[in-house]
Amino acid sequence: MAGLQRRTQRVLVASQILGGLGTATGIALAAVLAKKVSGDEALSGLASTASVAGTAVLSVPLAALMNARGRRAGLVLAYLIGTLGAVVTVVAAAAGNFPLLLVGLAGFGAASSANLQARYAAADLAEPGSRARAISTVVWATTIGAVLGPNIAAPAGRSVAGLGIPEESGPFVWAAGVFLISAVVVHVLLRPDPLLTARELAPAEEQTAEARSIRAGFAAVSASPRARLALVTVAVSHTAMVSVMSMTPVDLEHHGAGIELIGLVISGHIAGMYAFSPVMGRLADRFGRLTVIGLAVGLLACAALLAGTAGGSHAQSAAGLFVLGLGWSAGLVAGSALLTDSVPQAARAAAQGLSDLTTSLSAGIGGATAGLVVATASYAWLNLAAACLLVPLGALALFTRRSTRPQQA
Repeated sequence: MAGLQRRTQRVLVASQILGGLGTATGIALAAVLAKKVSGDEALSGLASTASVAGTAVLSVPLAALMNARGRRAGLVLAYLIGTLGAVVTVVAAAAGNFPLLLVGLAGFGAASSANLQARYAAADLAEPGSRARAISTVVWATTIGAVLGPNIAAPAGRSVAGLGIPEESGPFVWAAGVFLISAVVVHVLLRPDPLLTARELAPAEEQTAEARSIRAGFAAVSASPRARLALVTVAVSHTAMVSVMSMTPVDLEHHGAGIELIGLVISGHIAGMYAFSPVMGRLADRFGRLTVIGLAVGLLACAALLAGTAGGSHAQSAAGLFVLGLGWSAGLVAGSALLTDSVPQAARAAAQGLSDLTTSLSAGIGGATAGLVVATASYAWLNLAAACLLVPLGALALFTRRSTRPQQA
């Protein structure tokens, strides 16, 4: 079983490198492309909203598909939809059609859904005491592609200069090809399926259709205070990150930053998100999920302070975005491990789909609101709003720690 877990992780690592490359290449300029096509800065935040909405819409259907046919089927479908979304985005940019652009970005968001679900696939066959590290290893793998992605946004744009399409849409041309390769890698190599294998090893009485239903996943989360905290942790961490990150390129552009500098800042942010995830995994396995959730709250608050008070300082903005990535990593790894720990094996895929649905919906609202806040108030106010989201999360974490103190934190 240990050999199968290692093989599964290697395949997931390869797909995450590719998926991270495609996602980060496109997302680096999504808000800028939306602003150019729409002609309205207030609408630029809808770029991230459309992307996370695509993730949200697919969360429950993907969970249902994985319940029925395993992780491989769901991941392949998500990458294929991401490929189609990237193509539609390019067509919309060439035509100057903003509604179609949002449709394409929604499809593009399906690849993010695949990247998120891969972390749970890594935990399917992991021992309970090493689940956070298994999750963090796959999250870390995204670093390679995700850090490279924003830095190749500029050459990707120049590569389409003679094709009659906007330079900002070039990254989506490259992303389409990368997502297609990711789908092939998962389809060919992720065998046997980790979720189906884990079910074969579980007690037979846990494997009824009712125990694996979406309703059972909802019931499992509702019945467990720790599962509820896990869901809120991932949702708040992701919402705060998406809201601030999506509008940072626009704020940097206001202060004279070019595409290369924006790409460098976003690369630093993504490095914070992924490169240190193994550290977060080890901390979560060693000191407990709730301790690392507390760390996430502190890091995200620090990030909001740094980014919100940066003004025209590109260096301070970069530092804020890096810390923002660290906070997201702590929240995602610890929250995902805590959710997996807190629900029965049969209900895990459904509960994980519910978590991704909640996360994507809340982040979509945050992304849409972010553009309006920056347009009507300022980027500093956006960071203050993100910091306010952390107050109820911190309170819930403290309450859960006290009410479940006899359990492992």
